Amino acid sequence: MIYPDNFEIKLRFDKVRELVKKQCLSSLGRDLVDEIRFSNSHRTVNRLVNETNEFKTICQEEESFPIGYFIDVRGSLEKVRIDGTYLELEELYNLKRSLESISAILRFFEKKDEDDYPYLLKLTGNVKMYPYIFERINGIITKNGRIKDNASPELQQIRSSLIQKQSNISKRMQSMLKMAQREGWVDRDVALSIRDGRIVIPIPAGHKRKIKGIVHDESATGKTSYIEPAEIVETNNEIRELEYAERREIIKILQEFTAQLRPYIDDLFRAYEFLANIDFIRAKAMFCIQVNALLPKMVNTPTLLWEKATHPLLYLTLKNEGRKVIPLNLQIDDDKRIILISGPNAGGKSVCLQTVGLLQYMFQCGFLVPMEEESKIGIYDKIFIDIGDEQSIENDLSTYSSHLMNMKHFLRNSDKDTLVLIDEFGTGTEPALGGAIAESILDKLNRKQVLGVITTHYSGLKHFASEADGIENGAMLYDSHQMRPLFQLEVGKPGSSFAFEIARKIGLPEEILKAATDKIGEDHINFDKHLRDIVRDKRYWEGKRDKIRRNDKKLNQLVEQYDKELKDASKLRKDIIEKAQEEAKQLLQNANKTIEKTIREIKESKAEKEKTRKVRKEFEETKVELTQSELEEEERINRKIQKLQNREKKKNRGAKEEVNQVKASKPVVKAKKQFNPGVIEKGDNVKLDSQTSVGEVIEINNKNAVVAFGSIQTTVKIQRLTKVSKSQVKKQEKTYNQTSALVQERISKRKLNFRQDLDVRGTRGDEALQIVMNHVDEAIMLEVKEFRILHGTGSGILRQLIREYLQTVGLVRHFRDEKIQMGGSGITVVTMD
Repeated sequence: MIYPDNFEIKLRFDKVRELVKKQCLSSLGRDLVDEIRFSNSHRTVNRLVNETNEFKTICQEEESFPIGYFIDVRGSLEKVRIDGTYLELEELYNLKRSLESISAILRFFEKKDEDDYPYLLKLTGNVKMYPYIFERINGIITKNGRIKDNASPELQQIRSSLIQKQSNISKRMQSMLKMAQREGWVDRDVALSIRDGRIVIPIPAGHKRKIKGIVHDESATGKTSYIEPAEIVETNNEIRELEYAERREIIKILQEFTAQLRPYIDDLFRAYEFLANIDFIRAKAMFCIQVNALLPKMVNTPTLLWEKATHPLLYLTLKNEGRKVIPLNLQIDDDKRIILISGPNAGGKSVCLQTVGLLQYMFQCGFLVPMEEESKIGIYDKIFIDIGDEQSIENDLSTYSSHLMNMKHFLRNSDKDTLVLIDEFGTGTEPALGGAIAESILDKLNRKQVLGVITTHYSGLKHFASEADGIENGAMLYDSHQMRPLFQLEVGKPGSSFAFEIARKIGLPEEILKAATDKIGEDHINFDKHLRDIVRDKRYWEGKRDKIRRNDKKLNQLVEQYDKELKDASKLRKDIIEKAQEEAKQLLQNANKTIEKTIREIKESKAEKEKTRKVRKEFEETKVELTQSELEEEERINRKIQKLQNREKKKNRGAKEEVNQVKASKPVVKAKKQFNPGVIEKGDNVKLDSQTSVGEVIEINNKNAVVAFGSIQTTVKIQRLTKVSKSQVKKQEKTYNQTSALVQERISKRKLNFRQDLDVRGTRGDEALQIVMNHVDEAIMLEVKEFRILHGTGSGILRQLIREYLQTVGLVRHFRDEKIQMGGSGITVVTMD
């Protein structure tokens, strides 16, 4: 289905495998990365890419997905299929943690709807988890992977005897050490030591005869001997025998559990296949997120319609360098089966070809691909490539011979469902002959309706492509003014190689270029020149068209803006007129009342009619003045509206000329309801005198009010309450939240800095006791479960003072001596409730 054998290396898919492996959490997923294979089954590819796409959603949107303890225990399970074998303690611990991870993943999908992740949910169908296995494991080992004391009655008895004998030895050895210190055989600061698993007393070589026992070791200088007193040798031997018995009992427990586990091994293997799949699919999804890949529209035909496709490896490389990759737009279908790309060297032809091959291969291996979501991607039965140099001394193949071998395979095995990718088609031999053979091969592939992308420099192939149905020329664009490639593919015309321009840029002598022109002929040079002129003219007119499009868009935006301003002005005019009319009406009413009052007074005082007429005349004049003022205001608004209309007409006549924008009047903002602190009503926020907590008024009864402070309701007098605005409530809540967050942050920091080992050696009794009290208080506040107090042995006074105090603390569950190997009675281990 793919050709040649080193297909993946040529397209650098092996680099993709390496990047995906780095995203795996265990060897479970890494093994599946090695098994990635190309598929031409639409159903298989659809399932694989949708699984990856669903997991991409989980990685981006779900924070609760469990990813801890992806541990591969398949080797251990395979081993214990044989009767008599058993899981070691570490293997059992790994089994426990990995099964818990599988169970957590299953619970994650059980809580989701069937439509959320349908493809991933199907993977859970064959996974069986047995509560019995979890119960047995939890009955044997602790959360930290240690065998529990009560894993069996025999083990509990052995460990109880072991602890008792170790405690007795510790006390006896401490007593003998103090005696040796009193006698002056051992310095005061000397402590017990361990040699070969036995507790010994370090004693100067000159006094080693003073203590009867076995010398287990000497210091490098020979000045110190490590002696195990004879009277505890027997007890130490008993301890050693108990340790052997403990080991035998643990092996017995592991053998019994393994025998009980053996019938479930096949189901467990299926569970770990599921875990491997989850690890693998998650790794693919993480890589796809890394390269901005997504799921385009998938079709069940050999079709290719890509928008803004990018080479994933090139994207990562340029991203690290702070640069951006130029995306690729490409279409291959029944009408444009083969795209023949030409253009200058280092213009991006080979990158374009590799992008097509790598993305299509990735997709048919179950990966998402970096391109626009509206792109379409189909399925090919076969993908053949001819990229790079395949010359071989051993097989007597030249570069051109290897290309011909590839072409022979293409012609024999390709069909209408085949994608062929050929780089530098026709090179490697005499140009005229190579071009003729390449043209014939291209014609044959076209008649077989093969689909593909081909790069070339041959003008003959460009001519052939322009006349043949199903083949389309394409060009990698080049800026001839700045002499630099643009890395953009344009389909529809052939590209120039810019050979003479590039040679002239690097400083090749002009007489050489002139001689080359004479040799190749003016027709060939003119053809290349005409191609460049077409490119230049096309870019010019495309720029003009783009400028016209932008101006049209800007003009439409201005017309819409002026239309909106006109409507706003009309609305403003209406509002102002209504307001003016209302004010005038009110003013006239007041004036009428005043005049009527004056007339009534005149009549009552029997004034002259002439005076009455004079007063009414003055009123009418005032009324006319008010009316005139209203008319003038209306006329002013009408003039403003007319001015806007004239400006819009002027803009339409000027087509694309710039016009000044008119600022729209701001709408009248309705005044908010004022906060009244004097009246307390139901639903108001209030504070109690001398308190900072804010409550809500539930009910008001005469002079009393029922107020809810959180979940507590209380009845208080209204005069003791102060009304609080909503802004004050929000401010207080913000302050409380900030304070709470600050407190939590400080507690977290203190918990991180809490000392599990408190060393009070060398301090006086009262000082040590105060330090211990402070440390216990802090342990209670930070909810620390266990810590150690290093007080030393000495005379035992400091140890007694500390333990007497610990007996008085209610939250201290118990305290004990540390194990003899870790300090014995010189250290007190405190366990808190």
